[in-house]
Amino acid sequence: MNKTIATGLTTPQEAPQLAEHVLDLFSLKGKVAAVSGASSGIGYEVAIAFAQAGADVAMWYNSNPHITEIVDDLSKKYGVKIKAYQCAVTDSKQVSHTIDQIKKDFNGKIDILVGNAGVAWDKGPVVDLAEEDEDLCDKEWKKVIDVDLNGIYRLSKAIGPVFRDQGHGSFVITASMSGHIVNVPQMQAAYNAAKAGVLHLCKSLAVEWAGYARVNTVSPGYIATDITNFADEELKNKWHSLTPLGREALPKELVGAYLYLASDASTYATGTDIMIDGGYSCI
Repeated sequence: MNKTIATGLTTPQEAPQLAEHVLDLFSLKGKVAAVSGASSGIGYEVAIAFAQAGADVAMWYNSNPHITEIVDDLSKKYGVKIKAYQCAVTDSKQVSHTIDQIKKDFNGKIDILVGNAGVAWDKGPVVDLAEEDEDLCDKEWKKVIDVDLNGIYRLSKAIGPVFRDQGHGSFVITASMSGHIVNVPQMQAAYNAAKAGVLHLCKSLAVEWAGYARVNTVSPGYIATDITNFADEELKNKWHSLTPLGREALPKELVGAYLYLASDASTYATGTDIMIDGGYSCI
C-alpha cells in the first residue's frame, strides 16, 4: 500500500523554511506553549525553559496553585506572557474549556502542548492489593490509568482540532522508561501499562496528524520530583544501583529534549521517543 494513502495524506508535505543559524532553530520566540502538570518538577522546568526560549506560556496546575502567585514575576523576568490555569486532565470539559481559554488569552493560537500531568502507583503488586481490598485496588488502578493515559487522550482530542485548523503544532508527551521496561524492585503494573499505552498512542496520533502536526514523547527514568516521594532511601539506593549513572536526574536535565521536540530543530521528528534514563534501560 502506498504510504501516503495509508496515512490519509493526498500530497507530500513541503519542506519548511528553516532559520540559517542552528541556535535560531531552537528559538520559541513568537510561539505559544501550554504545559500541563507545570506546578512542579519536570513540567515546571519545561515551562521555564520555554519562556527562556522566547515562548509565551500557559502553565497548568490542578491541586497545587502556588504558580498563580509567581507567574507575573516570571513574565517580567523572562519578558514573555505567562498565565496559570487550573485544570484536571481527568475532566474532558475542563480540558476543552482550558484550551479554548488559552486561545482567547494568547491571540487565538497554541503552537505547542506538553502533556505532562501524571501520578505514580505506590500500592505494590496488583494481586496483593486486590486480595486485601478489591474496591481499593480497582479505584487506584483506574486513577493511574485515568490520569496518565486517558489524560493524554483528553488533551489530544482537545488540541488536535486546534492544530488541524492552524495547519501546524507540536504535541510533546511525558511517557516513561516504564513504558519500555519493567521496573524493579517496586511492582507498578498500572503505571507501566499506562505509560506503554502513552507511547503507542503517541505513535498512532503521529500518523493520524501527519498532515498538520507532530507528536513525540520523552521517556524519563528516575527523576527527583514529587512523584517519587513514595520511595524510601533503601528503595532509591536500589534504583541508583541499577542506573549506570548512579543517581536520579534533576528535572532541568530533561528540558533540552522537550525544547528540541517543541522547536523547529525537530521538524522531521514525529512518532519518536527520547529516552533519558541515565542508562537504566541499557542493562
